Amino acid sequence: MWTEEMVAGRPAWRHVASGVVFRKVPGGAFRMGLSEAELAAVRVIERGGGVEDTVEPFFAGAGDAQPVREVRVESFLIARHPLTVAQVQHWLPEYEDDYADAESGTARLEDDLDDLLDALPFRLPSEAEWEYAARAGTTTLTFRGDGKPGEDQVLDDFSDEQRTAATENAFGLAAMGSANEICADVWIPGFAGAPADARPRTGDGPRTVRGGAADVYPWQGCDEWLLLLAATRYEHTQFTAVRPVAPMPPRR
Repeated sequence: MWTEEMVAGRPAWRHVASGVVFRKVPGGAFRMGLSEAELAAVRVIERGGGVEDTVEPFFAGAGDAQPVREVRVESFLIARHPLTVAQVQHWLPEYEDDYADAESGTARLEDDLDDLLDALPFRLPSEAEWEYAARAGTTTLTFRGDGKPGEDQVLDDFSDEQRTAATENAFGLAAMGSANEICADVWIPGFAGAPADARPRTGDGPRTVRGGAADVYPWQGCDEWLLLLAATRYEHTQFTAVRPVAPMPPRR
């Protein structure tokens, strides 16, 4: 079911049937949420003339990603990038995508989402797992630092291995923040009362989404770069990408 191999110079586990490549994310603890230092970094970008429109809605919604708290995460496997159209078609052969230009592009699911989640032998990441994976040991706006992220961090097609590898973070994960990726957690504004481990918050209602900068590409100068930030979160409403999580395969 699994093969262990090197992908872009890093260990990886490939799900043989579907071809989905997973990376191991090591366990550890991190500060989850939008910190005051990150808010200050956005203000620095603003003062430096890096804001095209206004970041005031971002600051008004900052409480949705606070308070910052320490979260403990166990090791897990997560897909190297969101599922592509071709990979979704492994489980849903009749799947057609209205948003992707090629089978190697990120699949964005609407009516087929529940069918895919039922068919997948994997699960969705919790919000804590997603953010921990996106940060990859950093505490900055993105894994590249506190500078304004640019369109070079957006990746929506994975046919070019060199380009894919260039967007990987320290955990070997590509395109974190590019597509809006659905998480296992139900949408709850803010982290008050959230667990100190990586369990998802469950309940009725829409799920939480992370990322989404490629969903509004080409950018129109409305500060779409904010969707690339590790702490950006919002409520799922329409289409979404899926980056599944799996337990570590048993050693033979």
